[in-house]
Amino acid sequence: MKLALLHKLSDTVWRVEPHGPMRVPALFFADEALLRDMDAKVYEQLCNVASLPGIVGAACAMPDAHWGYGFPIGGVAAFDPDAGGVISAGGVGFDISCGVRTLLTGLKRNDIEPVKQRLAEHLFKHIPAGLGSTGALHLSPHAMDAMLKGGAGWAVQQGFGQEADLDRIEERGHMAGAEPDKVSERAKERQKNEMGTLGSGNHYLEVQSVTALYDPASAASYGLAIDDVVISIHCGSRGLGHQIGTDYLKQMVLAAPRHGIDLPDRELACAPLDSDLGRAYLGAMRAGINCALANRQILTHLTRQAFAHILPQARLDLLYDVSHNTCKEERHAVAADGANAHPRRLFVHRKGATRAFGPGHASLPAEFRSAGQPVIIGGSMGTASYILAGRASTDGAAFASACHGAGRAMSRNQATKQWQGGKVVDDLARRGILIRSPSLRGVAEEAPGAYKDVGGVVDVAETAGLAKKVARLEPLICIKG
Repeated sequence: MKLALLHKLSDTVWRVEPHGPMRVPALFFADEALLRDMDAKVYEQLCNVASLPGIVGAACAMPDAHWGYGFPIGGVAAFDPDAGGVISAGGVGFDISCGVRTLLTGLKRNDIEPVKQRLAEHLFKHIPAGLGSTGALHLSPHAMDAMLKGGAGWAVQQGFGQEADLDRIEERGHMAGAEPDKVSERAKERQKNEMGTLGSGNHYLEVQSVTALYDPASAASYGLAIDDVVISIHCGSRGLGHQIGTDYLKQMVLAAPRHGIDLPDRELACAPLDSDLGRAYLGAMRAGINCALANRQILTHLTRQAFAHILPQARLDLLYDVSHNTCKEERHAVAADGANAHPRRLFVHRKGATRAFGPGHASLPAEFRSAGQPVIIGGSMGTASYILAGRASTDGAAFASACHGAGRAMSRNQATKQWQGGKVVDDLARRGILIRSPSLRGVAEEAPGAYKDVGGVVDVAETAGLAKKVARLEPLICIKG
């Protein structure tokens, strides 16, 4: 990206003034190195987002931003329903509520090392992973609708986990307002055998150890200490979420002229929040969120079973679960028409971005109120992951949002031309990182070098005030979809 296109506000915040059809500025949270390596399409896409009806504040790009469908991945935008604001399926993404949950094990690294190989094999055998993977759970139409309404709460009721888990999940594991009848039969058919599965792409289950603490007080409130073993599970709504996105994008493209919406890009197809189509997508998307929350809850249960077989002393308590691809109704203080900032009811799209509520937010569990919301930043199979904490200062600038991972530096096709999956597995094994995957091509696509430097991304997130670093997690075992 050409830096001359941007106005530098600080070393980590850059602004694009409104021009052409843009209604608000665009903000990039990045340093010069990340910006120079960022594909130019991100600039174009973010300016297009800034032109959508009813957008407020600014269209934002997180430090891990890269080209996506319509919205850049790492894009954040908020819309006012009382000012003609819209909801965009492309602004949520196809993998609705893709996210990460991290589990505390009560173990230290020395507990893992003697059984590492056995544990890797048992997890790989026990956790369904890969393209088209299916699980042991087969949902009837009635059970499907109950899951789409109930989310992780439904999963707990079915015996997958415990009630205490729900306190450590966004929305307590249940997204209100879900409408299963707004989800197509095709979407439900795709999902009926996929609950409790990782899927493919960048999804994973990773056993990690805590190798650094940056904020001991926050780390203590999260239950983290040096050498602790934790488990992170990254997955989403599988085929159901993808089908919801596909179904509604088609409808939104066709309906845009009827609503007087001039789309700068067909991939930005959207509908007014107060329209029948907008409300229908919102109900379906919320059902997709519940599907992802239930899926991660079932995977947690399967992980607990696998650990109990090899390391029965492990406790596997949930630290937190956060989603990346959502649109949620929230209140944020944003100025309107030159007036002083005041709390407004907004619909915040976060595509490849994590909600990062600061200290004191009413939605947080009591034990996290002083530290702020845990923000889980996934690495790239052979690199570190991070736990950050939300900061109150992000509310106005980025609608309490932060990055979600390293962000791709090259396409999957480019990665397979540069790396061979078997060699990646061998190289990582020499570093003590065990990879298990049903697809060596998938491993090549997700090679660590195909991603940006996650350490640089989180450093920018901290410097820009999006979130503060709490702990670094290094991989020991990775079950890769």
